[in-house]
Amino acid sequence: MKKLLFSAVLLFPLIAISQKKVDLDKYRFSSQFRSLPSARLDTSYRTYHVRVETSRLMQSYLNDMTPESAVQLDGWRMLTSNGHIGIQVKLEDLLPESVSTREREEIIKDRNGKETGRRRLYSQEVVYTFSAFADISDYKGAHIDNIILANRSYKQTYRSPEFAIRQLAEGYFMINSFAVTEQLFKSCVNRAMNFLSAQVTEYYGYGERTVTDHMWIIDSKKHPEYRAHRQAFLQINEALFSISANRTLDGVKEQLQPAIDYFESIKRKYTSTSKHDRKIRYASYYNLAKLYYYLDDPQAMKKEASGLILNDFDASDGRALESSALYLKNLFMETGFNSRHFPINISTFKGPRENAVVLSK
Repeated sequence: MKKLLFSAVLLFPLIAISQKKVDLDKYRFSSQFRSLPSARLDTSYRTYHVRVETSRLMQSYLNDMTPESAVQLDGWRMLTSNGHIGIQVKLEDLLPESVSTREREEIIKDRNGKETGRRRLYSQEVVYTFSAFADISDYKGAHIDNIILANRSYKQTYRSPEFAIRQLAEGYFMINSFAVTEQLFKSCVNRAMNFLSAQVTEYYGYGERTVTDHMWIIDSKKHPEYRAHRQAFLQINEALFSISANRTLDGVKEQLQPAIDYFESIKRKYTSTSKHDRKIRYASYYNLAKLYYYLDDPQAMKKEASGLILNDFDASDGRALESSALYLKNLFMETGFNSRHFPINISTFKGPRENAVVLSK
């Protein structure tokens, strides 16, 4: 009997320690929101048109292309002319700067890997440059921006197929100059248009963004909060995954209220300054801060981030979340929006010579 009591006394601290151990693991989720413009324009401006011009030398390469249609400004309606803003693209000449012949020696081996011979192969390299830019103005004639799409300081290299005869390589570009120049010019134009689309959407557009993020969830199966923690995350994961940038958040917070209440209760339940309690509270502060970010609530997010800092467990995460909350708050103040989730029907947008439909905020 005494031995049993002695064993129980020894085991009790170990049981207590195991109950106070908590492991957190990253659980990933996806959600969607709409990017808001980083540059300020008249909020009634919601249509655009694009004009592309090039030199007489390059015009023949452009004839079977429609680069204008490749310029996408998300959340705006493209017109053939007379948009609120006009994007004038200038494609300059593709210029070869140097031509050289490269030699490569190839080792020939049999099926056993033994060298049986060598041969020389030749190719031609052409270093070339390209330049393009876009001027953006509104329909009143006011200049808005100038965007460099390609710069001649960026040297690009074209390499021909390889030949066993040096003279074939040396004459390749001269014989095939039209086809090669057309190929390179079209590639440069496509890259320039893609870059332009990305830039104007960042500055003035309302693109839809799908992102992957994470929360911290208890991964210790013996912990008393293990099942409830996972269940709360599953509720959040399902709700955030169903969010669309093109729909309002009406009803989403109400759907998430049980999970929010659970993480709030954890902060009240585990109140000591022990590492275990600070760590489990950290997860609540962190997860709620992330949740409020995707619910477009920077004030609530900042409150959780500040709590995380004061909790004194990985306080640097709290400072990073606090910065994100401030960024979101400033974004809403600067753009006049209070959410990144709203529908856009570009077919309702009219040019400046018609009655414009202003996006509701």
